[in-house]
Amino acid sequence: MTHTSWQDLQPWQRTATMVLAPVELALTAYAAVDLARRPRSRVRGSKAIWWPIIFIQPVGPIAYLIRGRRS
Repeated sequence: MTHTSWQDLQPWQRTATMVLAPVELALTAYAAVDLARRPRSRVRGSKAIWWPIIFIQPVGPIAYLIRGRRS
């Protein structure tokens, strides 16, 4: 298995990484804070199940924010 270095990436790939990585980090942080503060009665399913799910990138935080929260 070969590893690609930063210099081997195309300029658009480097730009996309620099833009999307902070977005992904912010989304995960927001989902984690929301899950920690939200009462159990306002979470669909178990909080213990949602914790590992929100760290599956990039779908985990999005899934929690869309499907895991009760209004």
